[in-house]
Amino acid sequence: MPSIPAVEVKRLSHAYGTRTALDGVEFAVGAGEIFGLLGPNGGGKSTLFRILSTLLIPTSGQARVFGEDVVAGAHAVRRQIGVVFQSPSLDNRLSVEENLLHQGRLYGISGRDLTRRVEEMLARVNLADRAGERVDRLSGGQRRRVEIAKGLLHQPRLLLLDEPSTGLDAGARRDLRLYLQQLRESSGVTIFLTTHLMDEADACDRLGILDRGRLVALDTPDSLKQRIGGDVIVLETPAPERLRDQIQERFGGSPSVLDGMVRLERQEGHKFIMGLVEAYSGRIDGITVAKPTLEDVFIHETGHRFWEERQP
Repeated sequence: MPSIPAVEVKRLSHAYGTRTALDGVEFAVGAGEIFGLLGPNGGGKSTLFRILSTLLIPTSGQARVFGEDVVAGAHAVRRQIGVVFQSPSLDNRLSVEENLLHQGRLYGISGRDLTRRVEEMLARVNLADRAGERVDRLSGGQRRRVEIAKGLLHQPRLLLLDEPSTGLDAGARRDLRLYLQQLRESSGVTIFLTTHLMDEADACDRLGILDRGRLVALDTPDSLKQRIGGDVIVLETPAPERLRDQIQERFGGSPSVLDGMVRLERQEGHKFIMGLVEAYSGRIDGITVAKPTLEDVFIHETGHRFWEERQP
């Protein structure tokens, strides 16, 4: 008998007045997965995160956490989720331990059980030696680990993380990714995170790409990149539209113009550019050939760049 998904979203939509934030989104997250939702700001990630954390009622559709509806069964859902918001929730004037003790009491945990859980969580996030230290003396990465410890204190089955690497440098982001993988392996907790960072998305087991309220792709990061079907070639030229049309007429495919440059996808791109240079000698100022990235996947699926300004 198949296990119940950790998260199941069906035809989920939400609107703020006349603006649609989510438009018929559907996906499922298996228990024990590290699942990422990648998208630019304004793409709908925060709205979906708020719905899953029971803070927002969707306009239509349904979302379930381990079989419990996030609206009708909100109380049961809250007992199964730990939430780490993008904005810091720690009291900087209190110690690491005091922050966790207050969090535990909010969940009705007390006495020896609370003390034991705090000790376990601090050991799990490698901060046992900083228990008595004030939060404002910790690095950004250490504070983020305290936030995660707070979210795990009541032993949830699902950990929701909204832009967990916000404000962290590259080294701290790498450490956080490694920690989340170790956490999943040691405790079996399902991890659902939203992100706009490609390296963070690349480390997930599976990934959904959200753009302007729609889920445009869903698969493992490697499988998504394989959809490109070859290398990504970018050409610098004084007349990009004209060159695009001529390449399409002569070589076929679907070249496009982005940011004033011609972009196309081809197998064995390093060989293909030899024909381009020969055919259009003197009209190409620069050529870049690279293996596809998740940003290339985003462009492939949406037709525009990740950070292209959204029109109101």
